Amino acid sequence: MSLPGFWDNNEKAQKSIDQLNTLKYSVNRVKKLEEMLEELEILILLREEENDDSLDAEIKKKFPQVNRELEALSLSLLLNQKYDDHNAIVALHPGAGGTESQDWVEMLFRMYTRWSEKRGYEVEILDMLPGDEAGLKSVTFSVTGKDAFGYLKAEKGVHRLVRISPFDTSGRRHTSFASVDVMPEVKEESDDLSINQEDLRIETYRSKGAGGQHVNKTDSAVRITHLTTGIVVQCQNERSQHYNKEQAMKILRAKLASLYQSERDEKLAKLRGEQKEISWGSQIRSYTFNPYSLVKDHRTSAEAGNVNAVMDGDIDLFIDHYLRQSASERESQN
Repeated sequence: MSLPGFWDNNEKAQKSIDQLNTLKYSVNRVKKLEEMLEELEILILLREEENDDSLDAEIKKKFPQVNRELEALSLSLLLNQKYDDHNAIVALHPGAGGTESQDWVEMLFRMYTRWSEKRGYEVEILDMLPGDEAGLKSVTFSVTGKDAFGYLKAEKGVHRLVRISPFDTSGRRHTSFASVDVMPEVKEESDDLSINQEDLRIETYRSKGAGGQHVNKTDSAVRITHLTTGIVVQCQNERSQHYNKEQAMKILRAKLASLYQSERDEKLAKLRGEQKEISWGSQIRSYTFNPYSLVKDHRTSAEAGNVNAVMDGDIDLFIDHYLRQSASERESQN
């Protein structure tokens, strides 16, 4: 960065700065843990040398703090796969069931928003279509922050809800499903992905969502079809057609990156001779509100008894178990 002419190419310079910030973040985490360990060691030495039991309370307080930081650092070291350090784009869609499933989508959106806020991540809605009575017919949003995709990829799959329906006057128990798709956000200048403009069909239409008379009177919504893969994305959340096109392209890049990565993984699995089950629509987690309170991940068998806390964003338990299990499987394969 100190070389003359570093800023002659802004895009290249920004890549270097992003790389530096990523390295600084990793180094600073280790330095922080070292400082915490040194403080704890000094307190223990003082306690032993001076036989000062007044330090016991502070020592007991610092032990779990150090342990949490160590566990968090240990988990972050597992995020070493392609795109793990990228921002994430998450798309939620309801299964069959109308209002019930649409309400479940809105509940999941709130859960991921709460989780992101607790981590200091930024959430931006890219496209949202409200339900006719309640909930959401679909929502796509970005989560911006270090390793956002690395953590949230654990959430990809079908999520199942069991509860007494608030929309059923008879008070019967209902089962609802929603799909969660998690993709890495890939920037335009990325070398990993190139999109030929000739492969795109771009259409504009009038927004069907909320937004006032202006939205419904102008063709502000944008639909983009990638002719080579058949992937279709759309965005109608904003009044600006230009902005909606930008957001739709962001979603398209994420979907293509996810598709190409899946294809690479499948080829690698064939070379290894693995027989993997094709389970795009498989149920990965169940959230039971009634007749008991339980959230269970069917991939790792991780369980949480407080379903309300989970819906408030406490999903780190499931992410932790998934990442550690995936890392163990990769190690055994290698």
